[in-house]
Amino acid sequence: MIKRLLDIVIASIALILLSPVYFIVARKVKKNLGSPVLFRQVRPGLHGKPFEMIKFRTMKDAVDANSNPLPDSERLTPFGKMLRATSLDEMPELWNVIKGDMSIVGPRPLLVEYLPLYNEEQAKRHHVRPGITGYAQVNGRNAISWEKKFELDTWYVENQSLWLDFKIMLKTVKKVLAKDDISAEGEVTMSKFTGTVEHKND
Repeated sequence: MIKRLLDIVIASIALILLSPVYFIVARKVKKNLGSPVLFRQVRPGLHGKPFEMIKFRTMKDAVDANSNPLPDSERLTPFGKMLRATSLDEMPELWNVIKGDMSIVGPRPLLVEYLPLYNEEQAKRHHVRPGITGYAQVNGRNAISWEKKFELDTWYVENQSLWLDFKIMLKTVKKVLAKDDISAEGEVTMSKFTGTVEHKND
């Protein structure tokens, strides 16, 4: 209850203080990438319940001759890379926090298609609300393996506390300012999760 109350207070204050930045970014996204300004996608939340996550768009709507989306490396513009590097694309998720879909701190909400790929230990990440930032984000983010990321997510779920959340938020600010661990080595975004070796061999 205290964590939820703090989420609402922090997200509300952040939205008010960042509202000028929010509208500037929205105008820049529309100018550079067109409409819609927001990227919306269904993600699994608490207990795997789906919700619609919103972010600022960072990619162009570019497709090949068969109308299939081009690779991320071809759709992600320098402007989009800047939004990701500064985490400005994440600002609309504050609305998700206020609505109760997300928390300020928690495992990042991933794709619905990953749900059947988790083993029992990895699935623990859905025992709490997903977060705008999390323990994995301040300990490697997209530069670490999926297995390590899930290990960190599980550790957070089993050791969560308000003090830990506070430390993660402070480390998040440092990471954003340093623009660390934005993508996996040799890729513009994190590669897709295809399941752990143990899961594939079941």
